[in-house]
Amino acid sequence: MADDHSRRMEKIESNFAHLEHQVEEMNRVLIEQGKLLERLKKEVQRQNTAMQTLELERIRSNNQKPPHYQ
Repeated sequence: MADDHSRRMEKIESNFAHLEHQVEEMNRVLIEQGKLLERLKKEVQRQNTAMQTLELERIRSNNQKPPHYQ
């Protein structure tokens, strides 16, 4: 009976160690994804700003002044 309890305890400890490792790995991946998400957000914001600037320049260049303002 003591042998049975010992084997069960070893199996539980082994499973726990495996789960603990998986949680640590998932945490590492989650942290990396968070960093990537922040970089992508900044890149999208930078591109959005650049596109808005280009669009304003395009509008200004196509917006002819009336003859009496020239």
